[in-house]
Amino acid sequence: MKILQKPSFKRIYKKLYNNQLSQVNLAIKVIIANPEIGEEKKGDLAKIRVYKFQVQNQHYLLAYLVDDLSEELTLLALGVHENFYRDLKKTL
Repeated sequence: MKILQKPSFKRIYKKLYNNQLSQVNLAIKVIIANPEIGEEKKGDLAKIRVYKFQVQNQHYLLAYLVDDLSEELTLLALGVHENFYRDLKKTL
């Protein structure tokens, strides 16, 4: 499976500390193993899935898009819940 990263994801990912990076990388591996694990959104964010996980007692959300035909996983956004969906809509 080919993994693509949007600039909004890269920007946040490179600012994380090493212990946070390991948790995010683990979440990405979980998504690769089972792309349907994330909650599918409706409305403006249709076809986008969001996977929720813990990083040091804080909830993080990882938005991604799966294309079954070309077998691509596109990582769209990463962050805490506050204003996550608003920012995700802006990037799309």
